[in-house]
Amino acid sequence: MTVTGPDFIALQVRDVEAAASFYEQRLGLRRAPASPPGAVVFATAPIAFAVRAPLPGTDVDAVRPRPGAGVALWLAADDAQALHDDLVTAGVPVLAAPSTTPFGTAFTFADPDGYAITVHDQP
Repeated sequence: MTVTGPDFIALQVRDVEAAASFYEQRLGLRRAPASPPGAVVFATAPIAFAVRAPLPGTDVDAVRPRPGAGVALWLAADDAQALHDDLVTAGVPVLAAPSTTPFGTAFTFADPDGYAITVHDQP
């Protein structure tokens, strides 16, 4: 048996609809045609991305210093600097300013649930 790599990423969030709206309105993600109950799956490639209600026994507010601490989640964009500027204008907290990396321009912001999301613009 061999694992071939990541195939699906889901963030457990306080309010599924609010989180889905953030990712749609601020990042431009589009919902997939179907999602399971309690989740919104986005039409992302090559790996599916979703926001979902917390699993039983998971308290998103109890996680310190923030949900997902220790996990690096990177999303690709066509223009990281422009997205950064839009997020700043919208008042979204930026955790790391744009910088030049081997993966293009990259920066990190906090989503509404406090997850640190890094965006880069080079495939």
